[in-house]
Amino acid sequence: MATGGATDNRHARNPAPNRHSGMGPGGMFRGALGERGEMTPQTPRLGAGARIAIALTLLAAPVGVAACGGGERQDANEPSADFPVDVTDASFANRQSLAASENLEIAVKNVGQDQVPELAITIFVDQGADGSFSIRSDQPGLANPNRPVWILEEGYPKVREPGETDQKLDSAAPGGADVAQTNTYAFGPLASGKSIDAVWKVTPVKGGTYTVNYEIAAGLNGEAKAVTADGGPVKGSFVVTVSTKPPEAKVKQGKVVIAG
Repeated sequence: MATGGATDNRHARNPAPNRHSGMGPGGMFRGALGERGEMTPQTPRLGAGARIAIALTLLAAPVGVAACGGGERQDANEPSADFPVDVTDASFANRQSLAASENLEIAVKNVGQDQVPELAITIFVDQGADGSFSIRSDQPGLANPNRPVWILEEGYPKVREPGETDQKLDSAAPGGADVAQTNTYAFGPLASGKSIDAVWKVTPVKGGTYTVNYEIAAGLNGEAKAVTADGGPVKGSFVVTVSTKPPEAKVKQGKVVIAG
């Protein structure tokens, strides 16, 4: 398990990245998929407007199912067991600037003998909000109290292959995870002895100091639990300060480069 004392840094322009802070009680996860109804043979004849409305509904239905990993529930037949995993690396720059993109990276290895049914990573800021990289505002009268601190780059999170650079990762095909909840990302089964290196590319849009938390699970229903070597839950956090001072930029070979 990587600890807060680790000093290696794979992000050269961030000389002092955060490392995950330790372990504590984990959360439970439950996927939420609805059941699709069926029309009976006695369905009456419908007008043109009704037929169009039904057609649009049926076209939209598979989209919601696909967003949760396909036609089957991701938590179907989830075993009730503990699955030992190790967070081999977790990094997020502790000092950031508005509009300058950063990578949040978490590498997890299955150190147990059995396959992890569904490796899931939950990310939330401070006390949590609807969205991994948002906070809740206490200002009264807001229609939507959720306010983003970071914007997640389109196509992320992605899974970094061994030796893959940030540039190649940017150009890789979108995906690498299915979003099952607003702040939980499911990366599929993880075989014994195998690792996954998950990367979220985000851009800060709100200054301040925040605590970004992550929790690891072995399933989405709370039955399959990811545990440390001593049987504890797997979690960690980063304390991040986003400066409101605009980042320094310069033009290099016709491109704008953010100094760091």
